Amino acid sequence: MKIAFVGKGGSGKTTLSSLFIRHLAAARLPVIAVDADINQHLGAALGLDETEGAALPAMGAHLPLIKDYLRGSNPRIPSAESMIKTTPPGEGSRLLRVGEDNPVYQACARLVKLDDWAVRLMATGPFTESDLGVACYHSKVGAVELCLNHLVDGREEYVVVDMTAGSDSFASGMFTRFDMTFLVAEPTRKGIAVYRQYKEYARDFGVPLKVVGNKVQGPEDLAFLRDEVGDDLLVTVGHSDWVRAMEKGRPAPFGRLEEGNRHALQTLHRTADAAYGHRDWERYTRQMVHFHLKNAESWGNAKTGVDLAAQVDPSFVLFEGTAAPQPA
Repeated sequence: MKIAFVGKGGSGKTTLSSLFIRHLAAARLPVIAVDADINQHLGAALGLDETEGAALPAMGAHLPLIKDYLRGSNPRIPSAESMIKTTPPGEGSRLLRVGEDNPVYQACARLVKLDDWAVRLMATGPFTESDLGVACYHSKVGAVELCLNHLVDGREEYVVVDMTAGSDSFASGMFTRFDMTFLVAEPTRKGIAVYRQYKEYARDFGVPLKVVGNKVQGPEDLAFLRDEVGDDLLVTVGHSDWVRAMEKGRPAPFGRLEEGNRHALQTLHRTADAAYGHRDWERYTRQMVHFHLKNAESWGNAKTGVDLAAQVDPSFVLFEGTAAPQPA
């Protein structure tokens, strides 16, 4: 299951995504956690210290390896250099699975221990000095999008992505890559504005969206959220002494998280699991191709010097049982 956490900067989406990851780990489920935010804080929220966080490999720095591995023996892709962030898989492409070991995970993922379980953590990587003034962040998250395009995952396998803040996710088709999107919203006008943007953009693509109210301090906050988002409001969370202690570098066992917040995470889990029954791999593949063709026409063909529409395999549909060649 592919799960996205979105929201405005400061809404608490990284904290909520890290708590959801910890909840899944406590259930001993396989999890890949991805920090795709421009501000790389997911590692710290999962308990890494500053040195450990800085040592995480940047997916963007390994983009040539990612492209070369995923290309496999696909005859429609003559070289890794001709691949862009939206390139879809086809016959001969290598696919990624949550629980396997492969060169992409070896290069880009690190195990993070959470109590008595471990999750894989991947990060796009922060802006470097050489990026400033010459690169946009969407070039960084391209590695994440390419991996999601080639990922097949099952019901009790989770990929949890802490997305970039605000509506920047719509600069590519990555917002359609998820089984469920949780939008973290504070009970404020700014928090609701991001919800309305996301709801409007997502409507045409059937993106499933639920709102998690954060920093809710009383009945007035709850009533405000209900009035503004209606049935999209799934659950609310409030202050957490457990989170405050973790942020001070004094984490307690996850089982000591407040009962109300544990129940909220269980609701998120049930909602994500229920989305499995609505999976439509044909639509998923069709949307992938749609955004690839749009990117090819707007900039990809000019950048690569080839007709990227030729990369589309019209007979290929990504689904859980898709067979893929493995490395020799």
